[in-house]
Amino acid sequence: MRLIVLALAAMLLCACSSPSVPDVTYFRLPPPQPLPHADKPLSLLPIEVEGFTGDGIYAEQAMLYATTPDASSLRAYHYQVWSEPPSQGLQARLVELLRESGIAPLVTDRLPASTPALRIHGQIVRYERIKRDSGFVVAVSLRLRVDQDQGEPVLEKTYSAEKAAGDINIEASVSAFAAAIDQVFATFYADLAALERGGHAG
Repeated sequence: MRLIVLALAAMLLCACSSPSVPDVTYFRLPPPQPLPHADKPLSLLPIEVEGFTGDGIYAEQAMLYATTPDASSLRAYHYQVWSEPPSQGLQARLVELLRESGIAPLVTDRLPASTPALRIHGQIVRYERIKRDSGFVVAVSLRLRVDQDQGEPVLEKTYSAEKAAGDINIEASVSAFAAAIDQVFATFYADLAALERGGHAG
């Protein structure tokens, strides 16, 4: 009888225990696709890429998803997050791409304010995963501005890209994010290179 009571008590404890909390998964973008390499620096000025800004939920680390196909409503995943806030990740990725491209003698994320330079400011406009009838897509939209020597902007434009994920898994969407970001940065690089060839940065 005692064994039956103990068994029933154990069953009650199991029934009343809280469900296990899923592990938090941190996602990192795959390496970027290189930009076209400049045979010689297109700018004599150093380039500073500032940390990207993002309003509201775009400033946080959680991965965002749309609850409607037109992305008019957004939510944040609780257990799928970026390994670093997108504002930092985008800054580091653009620094790496521009540095490897050879567009300027120095590309960095920090310069003294008194140093003559091209300064790139980025704002996250869209950065989300969207469920469509055909599957998942990601939407990336970044507003990029280039200032010279603390003066008037010499380039200011919003760049956008959408990429389809290969399947329903989050990992496929992360790869799609990388492809969309690289497309945006490649278009921005082309505009920046054209600007430099026009002589705006000495």
